[in-house]
Amino acid sequence: MPLVQMSELSQSEEDLQDPRDAQGLVDAQLLEAMEEGAASPRSSSSSVSSSYSACAESLLQDARHLMMTDLVGFLLLKYRRKQLTTRAEMLSIFLRAYQHHFPVVFSQASECMQLVFGVDVKEVDPRGHWYVLVPTLGLTCDGMLGDGQSMPKNGLLVMLLCMIHLEGERLPEEEVWGALSKMGLRAGREHYIYGEPRELITKVWVRVGYLEYQQVANSDPARYEFLWGPRAHAEISKLQVREYLLRVNRRGPSSFLVQVPSLSEEAASDEEEGA
Repeated sequence: MPLVQMSELSQSEEDLQDPRDAQGLVDAQLLEAMEEGAASPRSSSSSVSSSYSACAESLLQDARHLMMTDLVGFLLLKYRRKQLTTRAEMLSIFLRAYQHHFPVVFSQASECMQLVFGVDVKEVDPRGHWYVLVPTLGLTCDGMLGDGQSMPKNGLLVMLLCMIHLEGERLPEEEVWGALSKMGLRAGREHYIYGEPRELITKVWVRVGYLEYQQVANSDPARYEFLWGPRAHAEISKLQVREYLLRVNRRGPSSFLVQVPSLSEEAASDEEEGA
């Protein structure tokens, strides 16, 4: 899945009042031409035809990415308003002739919501196809910190808690910034979703009890590390984290920073101990 450009999600609530307004973002004739090109057979005897098909397939992927971005913006609005949504309501975002793209786009949008924003899209009524948007792992930090207008930040917190767990409950600060730099997050630089990351990680989440930030014992010069805070221990369990990582890693290496090859055995062991 292409990386989501966060500037694409910067629509105001006014822009998202009616999901049907998003239909104008994808030109119908262009998308139809791309679909026809992507579906045409590739012949080794015609380099022109082959090149056209490859180009059409690439454009179709770009168009799906635009539709996914529109859907993510719509879901964020629903999350801020604490509203449920339906499959029919989400389908209304798409041009009627191209609603068959919905399953793929919905899957990509759900993955983006979970990994970037820490919001799970859960079906609560299979017959009516009703969906609710809830914080990943049940964390309550967005409700504590947000005013209902800022972007959800749970995704970054979930990632840090997972990294701490995988590193044996203590995560050196330098490893945190090494991982975050790959995501374009750097101390002192404002980020569209997460704000200034050092302030968020070492002060805000420490103050509310999700993280502990302390000097490594006997380190000279001083080095620092992160641990789970008391609120993290109160709201989630290690088994929940492992089950979450198992689900994420089934999507493949492009979905998450951390690969966990042996989590299935660990999760099974924990389940047996808790039985």
